[in-house]
Amino acid sequence: MFALLIVWVILSHVHAYNGFDISNALIPADEIHAGGPDKDGIPAITHPHFEKADQVQWLKPDALVLALSWHGAVRAYPLSILNWHEVVNDHVSGQPILITYCPLCGSGMAFSPNVAGRNLTFGVSGLLYNSNLLLYDQETKSLWSQVRSQAVSGPLKGERLSLIPVSLERWSDWRKRYPQGEVLSRDTGFERDYHRNPYYQYARDKGVMFPVAFRSRRYHPKERVLGVKINGQFKAYPFAELAKENVQWVWDEFAGETVEIRFDAAKRTGRIFTSEGAELSAVNLFWFAWYTFHPDTAVYSGQ
Repeated sequence: MFALLIVWVILSHVHAYNGFDISNALIPADEIHAGGPDKDGIPAITHPHFEKADQVQWLKPDALVLALSWHGAVRAYPLSILNWHEVVNDHVSGQPILITYCPLCGSGMAFSPNVAGRNLTFGVSGLLYNSNLLLYDQETKSLWSQVRSQAVSGPLKGERLSLIPVSLERWSDWRKRYPQGEVLSRDTGFERDYHRNPYYQYARDKGVMFPVAFRSRRYHPKERVLGVKINGQFKAYPFAELAKENVQWVWDEFAGETVEIRFDAAKRTGRIFTSEGAELSAVNLFWFAWYTFHPDTAVYSGQ
């Protein structure tokens, strides 16, 4: 009887987390929350189609895209599509690449999905940690935290995904630079209203929909920042601070390195480079999201 009770508890526990086993997870189970949709209720895109930028007419000039320049390919992933799918399993020049976007955190991040010599395919678990997307890989059903870039439960627990630089940009700016660039098509195989942004008001409100471990009132919760990790240390570059500068680039010294921040504070877009010109994998996301994952973060202060 006792053994049956144990089995029932385990099964109930798994069911409560959309079928995922979170026993011995790296994060507290009571900080994992159901976001509403079930597993795959938000469908990942696994066979993306693209069209040339100069042929795209449906995007408004100020629409935001996640911009990628990698292995000779130049691609834009409109947030108007990512809002509805959150995950794109793509290939660039024969190499797999994982594009992710969490609308609740405003965080767009790209990764190599190759872990321990195996290429993984990712989906949306329907679960959140610190109001942030928890991905899962179809091969092992491990859960992955987007902002942590790490598997937090399952057979691959502790493994990390390698970041690939992407930037958040306005469509008109990107298209002007790359008229022959490739743009993720609305031909996704799913029926969604890609003209409607279900997070429009949320991105402006001060409210955060799900619990987070750490909060800071230093900035509006949805203030966008560029967050970067250098030599194991974290720093945020809030656009509210960058807006105080009279230029569109600044040099900064952090964690023993010299970095260059190139930005447009009015458009809340920017990128970070090393002194040698190599682009770092900075993340453009909401202040609350960066802070709750990195409460010990350093913060850039404008002049």
